[in-house]
Amino acid sequence: MDQGSRQGGFPTSAGILFGLGLGGFFDGIVLHQLLQWHHMVTSAGYPPDSVRNLEINTLLDGLFHASTYLFVVAGLVILWRHAQRTHVRWSNKLLAGTMLMGFGIFNVIEGIVDHHLLGIHHVNETVPPEQWIWWDIGFLAWGAIMLLAGGLLLRAGRHDTEDVADAAIKRRRPTAQA
Repeated sequence: MDQGSRQGGFPTSAGILFGLGLGGFFDGIVLHQLLQWHHMVTSAGYPPDSVRNLEINTLLDGLFHASTYLFVVAGLVILWRHAQRTHVRWSNKLLAGTMLMGFGIFNVIEGIVDHHLLGIHHVNETVPPEQWIWWDIGFLAWGAIMLLAGGLLLRAGRHDTEDVADAAIKRRRPTAQA
């Protein structure tokens, strides 16, 4: 559990899990299904050139989607549990920032592991192979930018939430009688 959660603060882990799940959904739905740029193992010996290879890739894409769904459910459970507790009103920047961070973390980890270390697929396999690296690097840069922007939003959201909490404390203090 994150430190803020124990103190009644915003559960950062919930937003990061949401972002991981949404990042995976974006990758799977947009890149795998709509654009059909790649599937899970199209560069690992299963190119989309036969029904059998498409069946294997579709199964693995489905398992990938199931895992991203579990990230979203876990984030929802954590957020729901913490929303039931007494807390200061959270800044919207907290959820937006942590979701961006999770999305960025997804892109960076998936990009490094799947595209570079394992080489099981690349972002855009519809272009000539010598161009794949540029799409893969762009994917990593996009993830890093989201991670940084999310961190900045999280920081701003914490500041905003502290300001709201301080104002609430001041309103509760009785004024001294002269």
